[in-house]
Amino acid sequence: MKIPSSVCVYCGASSRVADIHKQAAHALGDGLGRRGIRLVYGGGRVGLMGIVADAALAAGGEVVGIIPEHIQSAEVEHTGLTELHVVDSMHTRKRMMAEQSDAFVVLPGGLGTLDEAFEILTWRQLQLHDKPILIADVDGYWRPLLALIDHMVAEGFARIDRSRLYRVVDHIDDVFTALEEQPDPAVPIQPRKL
Repeated sequence: MKIPSSVCVYCGASSRVADIHKQAAHALGDGLGRRGIRLVYGGGRVGLMGIVADAALAAGGEVVGIIPEHIQSAEVEHTGLTELHVVDSMHTRKRMMAEQSDAFVVLPGGLGTLDEAFEILTWRQLQLHDKPILIADVDGYWRPLLALIDHMVAEGFARIDRSRLYRVVDHIDDVFTALEEQPDPAVPIQPRKL
């Protein structure tokens, strides 16, 4: 696969996290911007979200934020983006982020990050899209989640071809190598109405 022209990044909005996660967000944003890959993300200016956006912008990249009205009203939107879309709901946000992206990277985050990641993973499992999904397991952050997924499979609750559904990388530099190694998507995004 050629390097995608746009990558959606799911990540946390908390600033009360270890420096290694902040550094990873900065490295990812910087790497996207330097490679001319457009960043699509949740539109926030705080936490890892703000760091990844600021780094991409500082490196000369384009950044598209998509934020729901109820979050924007808390005045946490990033006002210096290439584009900022204010939408009516979380569902609309997730659909637009998916439609505008060629691949997805999951950085460390909280419940919102899990929500976004599992929805895009589920859509791929249901063959609603075939875009690459990379889980950046920075400092082993996602190991408990990956173990839970293995447990679901072992218990018969999920039949997952992990190698086809997602790829795990341990370092941000590996994100770009992994994106280049992914096959071209065969199925465009076709989310169903909820």
